[in-house]
Amino acid sequence: MTAPTFTNDAIVFGILMISLGFVFYTESKTSGFWHKFYKIVPGLFMAYFIPAIFTTLGVIAPEWETVSTAGEAVKGKSQLYYVASRFLLPAALVLMTLSIDLKAIFNLGSKALIMFFTGTVGIIIGGPLAILLISIFSPDTVGGAGFDAVWRGLSTLAGSWIGGGANQTAMLEIYQYNPAKYGGMVFVDIVVANIWMAILLIGIGRKDKINKWLKADTSAIEELKEKVSSFTQSVKRNPSLTDLMIMLAIAFGTVGFGHFAASYLSGLFSNLVAGIESETWKNVFTFLGSSFFWLISISTIIAIILSFTKAKNYEGAGASKLGSVFIYILVATIGMKMDLAMIFDNLGLIAIGLVWMSIHAGLLILVAKLIRAPYFFLAVGSQANVGGAASAPIVASAFHPSLATVGVLLAVFGYAIGTVGAILCTILMEIASKV
Repeated sequence: MTAPTFTNDAIVFGILMISLGFVFYTESKTSGFWHKFYKIVPGLFMAYFIPAIFTTLGVIAPEWETVSTAGEAVKGKSQLYYVASRFLLPAALVLMTLSIDLKAIFNLGSKALIMFFTGTVGIIIGGPLAILLISIFSPDTVGGAGFDAVWRGLSTLAGSWIGGGANQTAMLEIYQYNPAKYGGMVFVDIVVANIWMAILLIGIGRKDKINKWLKADTSAIEELKEKVSSFTQSVKRNPSLTDLMIMLAIAFGTVGFGHFAASYLSGLFSNLVAGIESETWKNVFTFLGSSFFWLISISTIIAIILSFTKAKNYEGAGASKLGSVFIYILVATIGMKMDLAMIFDNLGLIAIGLVWMSIHAGLLILVAKLIRAPYFFLAVGSQANVGGAASAPIVASAFHPSLATVGVLLAVFGYAIGTVGAILCTILMEIASKV
């Protein structure tokens, strides 16, 4: 990607914040065009989509490459997503989890897990089915030989869409896809996963109609939301400067400890995993060497522990609202990674990805209809697979801030099964590519 108009992160951050301010200002309108507009399109989607438009127009970019005066290629990269995902995301999870009712979370029942595993199965069978369908129209798209075989590259997508980045890297190591072509698979991952996330966000604005069509029982979710809302009202107060500073201290103090512990644990487990003789089992447990996995896990565990203390009362001072600010900034940085024009750059691989994701979505809808699962479980169960810990809490918190922890717990579980599920999917894709 060529250099955008603005490469200074301070300027880019200002553009993203202005975009968010515009979304919230227009969404607050109680009549007129914007009032009607936001009845159809959720504000969270616009917070994601506007930065994507700026990236498409070349105003901003997640990364770029230019040529220096000496004729050498110079690469640049924005650090905003890294900061948002490594600092603001775990801080948001802490603030949103302070008021959690763990018993009520467990009372949500088995449908959350059923939909999560349905999403996993959808990815596992979606890959080989997509190869079979696309091969009918374009055999070359799913062809390739040796380390250039497309199914090897698609194995990295399976790792990413069931688990996360660590699982994706593990699949690249296992199946040794040509590194020179790996960028194309990363591109498909970004485009297709972001399109699907956009669709899920739009669906949140119509969740009542969707739940009615699914004949879903939303009583457990509404009970949890009501409990949190009632508790918030009982401890509600105008936040003082002291309240705000203490909440930030709790959030970023936890994040700081999370980074400290994550660096130690990821190094420890990386050495332990490296000592495993079996290459298969070594790659299965690769996620344990991911510092991001430990950061999210540790931050969430500490937040759950704090929810049993007086820190819980900071919900009345707006803890979850402050956490939501961080989540929206993260959403904007994710939107910034999406160049809408890229969709047309590699239509063959994009077609495989879209068919694959459609099968995943179709299976989720079918099972949700059969078991009458609420749209919340469908959306979060899917995003815990496809988006992982960076975006599952975003989708979950869009329903209610108290539900963010559900997305985190499922996403962390996805890391654990990601490589095993991806290996099974890849075996099936290899068979499908040779049919």
